[in-house]
Amino acid sequence: MPLIRLIDYSLTYPMFHGSARSLKKSLFKGVRNKVADRKSAGGSIVSNSDTTVVLALSQLTLSIESGERVGLIGHNGAGKSTLLRALAGIYESSLGVLHVEGDLHALLSPQAGMNTDLTGRENIRLYARYIGLSDSATVELEADVEAFAELGAFLDLPVRLYSSGMAIRLGFGLATAPRPEVLLMDEWFMAGDSHFQEKARERLTRLIEHVRILVITSHSLPILRQWCTRIIWMEGGRIRMDGPPDLVIDAYKAVNHG
Repeated sequence: MPLIRLIDYSLTYPMFHGSARSLKKSLFKGVRNKVADRKSAGGSIVSNSDTTVVLALSQLTLSIESGERVGLIGHNGAGKSTLLRALAGIYESSLGVLHVEGDLHALLSPQAGMNTDLTGRENIRLYARYIGLSDSATVELEADVEAFAELGAFLDLPVRLYSSGMAIRLGFGLATAPRPEVLLMDEWFMAGDSHFQEKARERLTRLIEHVRILVITSHSLPILRQWCTRIIWMEGGRIRMDGPPDLVIDAYKAVNHG
């Protein structure tokens, strides 16, 4: 059964100053002192002559179970995208417990996993091989992404020649092809013109119907009200409020939009 569980989970990372003598020295110094620094600082950033240790996520405890659609809200820098990347396994930490069960797929970057020197069509075929599709399924995937992305002749040109909007359409088409049990989504999926956004919403709606757990971050509160069964409001790397969408979103708007 798909499950996400965090127990007293924290995530820190060092930012190195030019005065640091070596990366190795600074890294070990930061790791050795990070717990002590966190306790003494009472905040999210700790500085010394060599490094600045950032406390990106702080003592998160939560469980997300099968059937839940969870939206993450908060200002830029609140820790929403960092939490998604931690759940995806991109960021790792030994502070606390993070446990994810189920087949997981993350929509975190429009060009994640693509080789920009290959054509769009070659990237589709490469992706199909990566996820283990048969030849017939690869043909279906290629036709599906080609129809969705509407790149025309550009599909047979290197991705490095694409505009950002074209790359998003191709990346989105590829990223929404699998049918995972756990889906993580960052707000980049709302980029693009109104025509693309409408197609993207329709495609995502169909995808979400097959997903057992959804965790999504977006500044579009109406989208979160529509799709989510639960909202987590993050602030300074911590959970400020966790509950039903209307309750949490209304409280967030009252504080931030007066």
